Amino acid sequence: MKLSNFEFELPQELLAKYPAEHRDESRLMVLNKKEGTIEHKLFKEVINYFDEGDVMMLNNTKVFPARMFGNKEKTGARIEVFLLRELNAENRLWDVLVDPARKIRIGNKLFFGEDDSLVAEVIDNTTSRGRTLRFLFDGSYEEFRAKLLELGETPLPKEIDRDVEPSDEHLYQKK
Repeated sequence: MKLSNFEFELPQELLAKYPAEHRDESRLMVLNKKEGTIEHKLFKEVINYFDEGDVMMLNNTKVFPARMFGNKEKTGARIEVFLLRELNAENRLWDVLVDPARKIRIGNKLFFGEDDSLVAEVIDNTTSRGRTLRFLFDGSYEEFRAKLLELGETPLPKEIDRDVEPSDEHLYQKK
């Protein structure tokens, strides 16, 4: 199977730039494989498509403000870091994606925050855009996590063509 089999044009006017205020009023597309039909409904109507014994799994995870912007040591070049996963809490090691990747090499130090209150050192290349960072932070683990939350932004998909707004943190955390 080829990845290109999953490509399709999504018209911009059909892309939600903000989540629905009432989440149950989000759009729902229902594909009937047997009949080859497509219906456009609201999510609150999803119950109409369940039979006895069907199960729905809910995901109640929260969006982590994983996108951070900083500057490279010496050149001051602006860089974007996307936190993927914590590798080691004690050593403050993280798998990240960096942009622009070609400028970020092992040994580089990256500075975050207007006052450079958080520093990270690149210790490994993992993929073409992937790096392992060691955050250099003197405080406790709880203080370190608080600093990540303070400096991070809610990551919006690239298809949502707008800047992150302060309200996004709450818009994407509704239950």
